Amino acid sequence: MALGVDKIDDEYLVSAQVVVPGEVSSMKGGAGQSPVTLFQAKGATMNDAIRNLALVSPRTGYFGHLQIVVIGESMAQEGIASILDYLSRYYEIRSDFYLLVAKETAAEKVLNIQTVLERIPANNIFNILHTSEHRLSNTRAVTLANLIVDLEREGKEGVLTGIYIIGDEESGSSKQNVESITPTAQLKLDGIAVFKEDKLVGWLTDEEGKAYNIITDKVKNTLGTLSCPEGGKVNVHVDSLTSKLKNTIVDGKPEIEIDIQISGNIGEIDCEIDVTKEETIKMLEKTYEEQVEKNVNETIQVVQNDFQSDIFGFGAAIHQSNPKEWKKIKNQWDTEFSEIKVTVKAKVNIRHFGTVNNPIQENIKD
Repeated sequence: MALGVDKIDDEYLVSAQVVVPGEVSSMKGGAGQSPVTLFQAKGATMNDAIRNLALVSPRTGYFGHLQIVVIGESMAQEGIASILDYLSRYYEIRSDFYLLVAKETAAEKVLNIQTVLERIPANNIFNILHTSEHRLSNTRAVTLANLIVDLEREGKEGVLTGIYIIGDEESGSSKQNVESITPTAQLKLDGIAVFKEDKLVGWLTDEEGKAYNIITDKVKNTLGTLSCPEGGKVNVHVDSLTSKLKNTIVDGKPEIEIDIQISGNIGEIDCEIDVTKEETIKMLEKTYEEQVEKNVNETIQVVQNDFQSDIFGFGAAIHQSNPKEWKKIKNQWDTEFSEIKVTVKAKVNIRHFGTVNNPIQENIKD
């Protein structure tokens, strides 16, 4: 089950994507009606809107199976505290479902898109969120419990992953969207939504999202793409990445040091380099270290200058290790965060070269 929440003319619009039991159990494939339907209701509050679903749905909704909540972008910009408050209090709802922000569109439109591989669109969103977080590390799967902890914690702000509609929103809601080889509309995870208190204030790009996950030590595995000296690319499959924050007080000012440790294997080689030589591996390690440090530094500067929102938890780290100092600066932390000095150090270890040492291209005869 999935819920969408939008705001229209000062009223909450709740969209509930629910399973049609007979259609799912019959596994009819292309035959019959859609396996899900979308019920919608408005109300002055979230509670009103949810209760008003009973006016359009013949069955009482059971929210214990809730997997996904999508919040419209304009709703997120206005503030989501009331949504979180309701969801955390409703007795049927567990706190382990995931929240996303509908990027540049309304939540109801996202939940209207028919998906191909998963007959139930909520399952599709759930699965791509998990796959992206575990394999690419440029998104973040955030539960209700996670988000509330971040928003209530001193010196830490929250984030959510964005979900975007590619293609024609209108035709994407019809059954024809899943009956052709190329769907007219698809759902794509796109960027990380940055919150300040409970309001959406901006977006991180995919690369900035990856840097954010590196800083907050949430990378499970990922892929690094490096430029070769004479042109071309090399991929490094990262299977271990840890990041540690250290804070110090220098001349009465807090400073942050981020220590990043990366290990991985060489994947694809699309350039002329000799990976059997130790100096080549050292060169690749140094290139990757510089790239990570650059991306992390640039992402921190974007967040400091454009959003003034401590999504990294620098303030929380100071609060935990030096509560007396935090007490002095917490009331002006927005200003302190925007000006805090951050030093980033990355160390890369490329451990194996794969089953083939040098690129196959070198061994192919002209």
